[in-house]
Amino acid sequence: MTPSLAGMTRNQIRDSLIATGLVDEAKAKMRSGQIWRWVYQYGITDFAAMTDISKELRERLPEHFTLARPRITDRQVSVDGTRKYLIELSPGVECETVFIPGVGRSGALCVSSQVGCTLNCTFCHTGTQALVRNLTAAEIVQQVLIAKDDLAEWPSRLEDRQITNVVFMGMGEPLYNLDHVSDAIDVISDGEGIGIGRRRITVSTSGVVPKIEELGARTNTMLAISLHATNDGLRDELVPLNRKYPIAELMDAIRAYPELSNSKRVTFEYVMLKGVNDSPGEAKALVRLLQGIPSKINLIPFNPWPGSPYECSDWATIERFADIVNKAGYASPIRTPRGRDILAACGQLRSESVKQRASEKRRLEREATQP
Repeated sequence: MTPSLAGMTRNQIRDSLIATGLVDEAKAKMRSGQIWRWVYQYGITDFAAMTDISKELRERLPEHFTLARPRITDRQVSVDGTRKYLIELSPGVECETVFIPGVGRSGALCVSSQVGCTLNCTFCHTGTQALVRNLTAAEIVQQVLIAKDDLAEWPSRLEDRQITNVVFMGMGEPLYNLDHVSDAIDVISDGEGIGIGRRRITVSTSGVVPKIEELGARTNTMLAISLHATNDGLRDELVPLNRKYPIAELMDAIRAYPELSNSKRVTFEYVMLKGVNDSPGEAKALVRLLQGIPSKINLIPFNPWPGSPYECSDWATIERFADIVNKAGYASPIRTPRGRDILAACGQLRSESVKQRASEKRRLEREATQP
């Protein structure tokens, strides 16, 4: 299979040019830098468009490489403008990526780091799909390229862009794939390419304690914690990883995250489950738990999915919870559900890798309704 340069790191592009004999080592850094800018600043998909590279090299590059992206097998647009992409990475292996307008300075792209997940969080649809495999750094970066293609967001520029933030909150646990996540962040944040700054990239973890400080040291990104409970008994049920890394250990690891400050706060994600974790007592316990940690709390109305065992808390209950946390001095925005109608909201992502592809399913449904 011909490798794609779209998704490679700087070093991988340089080393690949040398390995194929297309460029000698003395010129490899310069040539790879040129290709880098065409791929990540301009989003080109045709080597012939690389006008500052010699015609001879442009003609030889397609013999060894492609600029192709993975195939979009399904694209859905919500009534609220949210876009969900089902992306085929290899035969039978798919992931989901979601663009959410109106988040951050303009919009956020939620990317996946694994196909499936091993954590089995009971409120999360992705947790019902067994882990298929980790994504490579290139496959993570290609999710960004695909979304930028669809939004006609080339060339990458600082003004008027729609994707201003990237969040690793899609399928999978990013800290179980930290090497590839770190390389992908290097590509996404590079100022000569896509140029989304590290302070606008957030990595969410369910609490892989030994990797949290390493994440900060390697990536300097923002940290989010999928918390959802304030005591070990309940969190053991909602987030089974807590049995391995209980809350006290998790809090210690968070406090050690590099450069924590009021300008670099930890985001705690707290899904609101009716009658489970939404009482005033839980809100007060949350305030006590986070004492001394620069924090904000995202209260997430539970997004239902087929067969889910939970219900969303009543709106009045969520507002009462938020009021207690706010009065304690913590920002606690209630996240507006986005993309619920296309199962693109938080906790709803689940690829088609272990079931019929969406397109095939719709075809069969249409045939079944025809006379």
